[in-house]
Amino acid sequence: MSEKKIHEDQKYIDGLLKNNSFIIQAIYDKFAPKVINYIKQNSGDSDKAQDVIQDILITIYNQASEKKLQLTCPFDAYFFLLCKRKWLNELKKSSNKEVTINEDVLSKGDEAQELAFETSVFGEKQALFTEMFQKLGTACKDLLTATFKIKSMEEVAKSLGVTYAYARKKKSLCIGKLTELVQKSPKFNQLNN
Repeated sequence: MSEKKIHEDQKYIDGLLKNNSFIIQAIYDKFAPKVINYIKQNSGDSDKAQDVIQDILITIYNQASEKKLQLTCPFDAYFFLLCKRKWLNELKKSSNKEVTINEDVLSKGDEAQELAFETSVFGEKQALFTEMFQKLGTACKDLLTATFKIKSMEEVAKSLGVTYAYARKKKSLCIGKLTELVQKSPKFNQLNN
């Protein structure tokens, strides 16, 4: 099977990663109006559309920085699909009212569908992790937060005023508890199917 070709619109992903204000403005100028229009046509307003766009840009940024996202389709199709999915999920959560969905706006493309799906799942997994992380006790949250920021366990132990052995043991227990919380969540099985 041949390697997928990186699309020229990878510049938008790279620009987000570098916090390039020109690229970010270009995303808002070129791609946001289509999303805003879609959300307005489907039970939303401009403020809600801006929230969706912001959330999706953060999700794309996080996936690009953590998973080295490589765009293999036009950014427009990928971004629109992500925003559309996010909005439809918001509508499902907020009410059971019937929603008119204008499918004519959707760009058809397998690459965009596939990438949008991967990014959606990535975002949902991040949200699940964050939700379960908040359920941990304060000591676990402090320890794990320190280990995310500081790579050396010796420095983590020193910053928390505990012994190295205690910090290592506690980290192992906290990660075990977090893993258990994530795996017991009904969302976990949905995301893995």
